Amino acid sequence: MNAMTHPYAGDGSHTSSYYAVSANPAPKRPELLGDHQIDVCIVGAGYSGLSTGLNLAEKGYKVAIIEGARVGWGASGRNGGQIVNGLNASLQTIRKRYGQDTATFVAGLVQEGGEIIRERISTYEIQCDLKEKNIFTGLTSAHMGELEERMRLWASYGINNQEMLDKDQLRKHVNSDLYAGGLIDHSGGHMHPLNLALGEAAAFETNGGIIYEMSPVIDVEHAAARPVVKTAKGSITCKTLVLCGNAYLGHVVPMLTSRVMPVSTQVMATEPLGEARARVLLPTDTCIEDIRYILDYYRLSGDKRLLFGGGTVYGGADPSDIKAKLQRNMDKVFPQLKGVRIDYAWSGNFALSFSRVPQMGRIGDNTYFAHGYSGHGVTGSHTFGRILSEAIDGDLARFDVFAKVPWYPFPGGRMFRVPYSVMGSWWYALRDKFGM
Repeated sequence: MNAMTHPYAGDGSHTSSYYAVSANPAPKRPELLGDHQIDVCIVGAGYSGLSTGLNLAEKGYKVAIIEGARVGWGASGRNGGQIVNGLNASLQTIRKRYGQDTATFVAGLVQEGGEIIRERISTYEIQCDLKEKNIFTGLTSAHMGELEERMRLWASYGINNQEMLDKDQLRKHVNSDLYAGGLIDHSGGHMHPLNLALGEAAAFETNGGIIYEMSPVIDVEHAAARPVVKTAKGSITCKTLVLCGNAYLGHVVPMLTSRVMPVSTQVMATEPLGEARARVLLPTDTCIEDIRYILDYYRLSGDKRLLFGGGTVYGGADPSDIKAKLQRNMDKVFPQLKGVRIDYAWSGNFALSFSRVPQMGRIGDNTYFAHGYSGHGVTGSHTFGRILSEAIDGDLARFDVFAKVPWYPFPGGRMFRVPYSVMGSWWYALRDKFGM
């Protein structure tokens, strides 16, 4: 297919990432051709769409997913692969903005996404290099204070899987002089994100689900009693429509476009380091992210490469030289890796909401949406997929809580959301630089 047909995805092939070249075998699904009718149509074969679809298919619904490129083509197949509990906005922020009841509700589900991922991997025997635990690192005493406050706050909601690590204790997990200490979450983890998506797609199909690939949506009639989704070569009329395009939905549904902003983040993969060298860097094979505003995140792959990510570009553009951008930061964390070969480097977009709280809602009577995970979509999308499936099945209790959370547009609207966010990131980068 040409670029005019797939304006956001080129020819639909996966980006040239380590994940793509190490992906498990997967079939190429057909394009949507002709006109069809079904119970539920989902737009987007990333984690949100796959989670929603699999939950509904297991309940006996007839479900079709339409994907503009390939399963897991977007953020779900490009991310850092870290199972990190929580939302981008902290529980303290949620309590201040939306009240104690909402904070208590959110605290009750911040670990659910990771539990769903493990359940899917176990039930459907998905091979995706699952490893346990994740660590948040602090570079300054102020960072350590933030981590201690986080642990106390989560413990106040009955979440007690976290443990503070001083500098020497952290050394047992991360062989770097950069950090003052950290916080380990024993319920976190990491995995091969594209292989998780491919495994969930296969599970969806074993439960009777249908996936159409290479079928970008060009029009959505969401106000109709029976919503209609149109592609260049076909259409699906459904009882219920679910929009899960997130950062890649584009302008197909204009009323959702201004709610989020695409932001790109970058990842690179070193050459295989070998078991001994890899174990020196990360002795316990946990995944790491620091708590700066513009953070580094990294982990070991199944074949012992270091996967190192970070950086943000507001608006979703790709940097001109990803390797150069990330190499500087990797050398600060692990100077012993200077000169190591970088085999792969890639970029991908996530959807940022102004409040940093993901959004879930309904437009029209029978069209649902979920988006705006703001960099925490691995776990959040799995939780939201389950909540969407509950709502479609008639249980609106959890859906209604999120649907009622107010969303805020970016100041200045679509035209100024990028410069506004860039100015904000400069301020927080200065805070990071001077340890404020």
